[in-house]
Amino acid sequence: MPRNETSNLQFIKDSIKRIFPNAQAIALAIILIVGFLLITSLSDVLMPVFIAIVLAYLLEGMVRKLEHKIKRLPAVFIVFSGFMGAFSYLLFGLMPMLYKQLKQLLQHTPDIIKSSQAEILKLPEAYPQFISADKLSEFMFAIQQEALNYGQDLLGFSASSVVGIISALVYLILVPVLILFCLKDKRLLLDWFAKFMPRDRLLSINVWAEVDMQLGNYVRGKFVEVMILGLASFMTFSVLGLNYAVLLSVFMGLSVIIPYVGATLVTFPVLGVAFFQWGFSNDEFMYIVIAYSIIQAIDGVVLVPLLFSEAVNLHPVAIIVAILFFGGLWGFWGVFFAIPLATLVKAVTSAWPRLDDKMDTFEM
Repeated sequence: MPRNETSNLQFIKDSIKRIFPNAQAIALAIILIVGFLLITSLSDVLMPVFIAIVLAYLLEGMVRKLEHKIKRLPAVFIVFSGFMGAFSYLLFGLMPMLYKQLKQLLQHTPDIIKSSQAEILKLPEAYPQFISADKLSEFMFAIQQEALNYGQDLLGFSASSVVGIISALVYLILVPVLILFCLKDKRLLLDWFAKFMPRDRLLSINVWAEVDMQLGNYVRGKFVEVMILGLASFMTFSVLGLNYAVLLSVFMGLSVIIPYVGATLVTFPVLGVAFFQWGFSNDEFMYIVIAYSIIQAIDGVVLVPLLFSEAVNLHPVAIIVAILFFGGLWGFWGVFFAIPLATLVKAVTSAWPRLDDKMDTFEM
């Protein structure tokens, strides 16, 4: 064999050995690749299963706490009953109210846009050297048309999509049943699943232990943050007399699920409703602006450091990149699970062995 081909072959072998220095690294890579392919290819078919697994994982923490006092099976039924009670209230109590307010808000969206447009069109008179009246009118008209089309599509989908209604009914039946079995038969399911895993998987177990710890802290903290922010917003908006207080409070609570991006997006409906209700010059509008700013400041300065001091430690740039990447890959669910997926990537890259590492020194 010529010397060049031999050196190239040796270089390839060395490169592979550096990337996969031992059997545990290969096992972890196989698990990640197979898991990614399964989720990507079967996400549409098995979405109820994925949702049930995620919700069962969230409820598992409460089951473990009750297990210190009672046996697992009664603990599972107590936690599941509480979950179903909260789910029933959300489905039959809160959702109709939210749908009604959302429908009203969408119906008033053209009026909100027209009011905003009238104020914005005054800008060329004040700053003619910077803003052209014709260009601004074209821009505002385009925004108005897009908003109207979006609102009509949303209402049409929610009211007449037979496929969407059938899918929702299937989810409502299947997901709770799957959650119950995931909680009740957790050990049985894990033992069955372990039969298909590589035997030499210590590294994979260590990576999951790191992800499980950080993800548990993150999820618990995020749930508390959503509840506190939503309740604080509802009380504030109700006291100040803002329309659609329940809907906007839910928006405020859910906005924290998508870091940085959510807080920016929720600003527009809150201030848009306040402007349409009172106008710029009214004191009530300024009260809403001040109250909204205080709520966001308390969330960023107090709640986040307090709730997530031991949770996921990711740089803001990494979080934004994760949201863009996984959102582009899996849409809404990719955005929703961007932080957990980024946590998994961080844990894998941190724990991945190097050529000179000793596997018996891995401790998470």
